Amino acid sequence: MKKVKTIFALLAVVAMMSSCALTLPVNATSNPVGEKVGTAKATGYLGAIFFDADASIRTAAKNGGITKISTVDIKQTSLLNLIVTYETIVTGK
Repeated sequence: MKKVKTIFALLAVVAMMSSCALTLPVNATSNPVGEKVGTAKATGYLGAIFFDADASIRTAAKNGGITKISTVDIKQTSLLNLIVTYETIVTGK
């Protein structure tokens, strides 16, 4: 029984120290894929608290100097939903 408790405790520690990252396509236009890339990032705590964060498509395009957007992707990174980061990635010309 002690071995089972130890294994569950070890699995709990491993799960708590793991994180997950996922990148999903959001939109694509008929514009040709350009060489410029712009990003915007927002980090939240406890899954819901964001302090003055802006991960909008407009901000990502502005940061990359993009006027004609080709593709938009969203990357989400989560550490047990305690610290969540959303990053908008825009490509274009």
